[in-house]
Amino acid sequence: MNLGNSLFHARKKSGLSQEEVAEKLGVSRQTISKWETDETIPDIRQSKRLALLYRLSLDELIDFDLDVQEIEQAIARSDEKREEKIDWTRAWGKKYPILLQYSSQVNIDYYAVKLEVLIQSLRDEYGYSELDAMLVLKDILAQVWKRRKTANS
Repeated sequence: MNLGNSLFHARKKSGLSQEEVAEKLGVSRQTISKWETDETIPDIRQSKRLALLYRLSLDELIDFDLDVQEIEQAIARSDEKREEKIDWTRAWGKKYPILLQYSSQVNIDYYAVKLEVLIQSLRDEYGYSELDAMLVLKDILAQVWKRRKTANS
């Protein structure tokens, strides 16, 4: 996402119009429009003021991604009861059909035993709870996946 897009989405998320932002910053509405369309960019002082106005850090403002922020907010709002209602395999299976297909092809028990050993190892070595050990293992898998993707690019 480019800076103009980030500025636009941050402003919209804050519920402010271009006119309101312009008035608060002491610039014209056209200036705000030019920033949001990447015709021009705000200087560092104006960027800091925008970040404060949108209740974001300067880094967050520059990298503002509405989708990521919405996901983070949804995670923060979720609780155990709500999570139990979600069939994550089915939900992710819409994007990754293999999740809906593999169970008839893969010897799940074989891999489950290996994963249980890893989870137990994390529990024994670091004193993690069952959930924490599973989350750590899941995060390690994600890191391995990112490294493999980078290496194969």
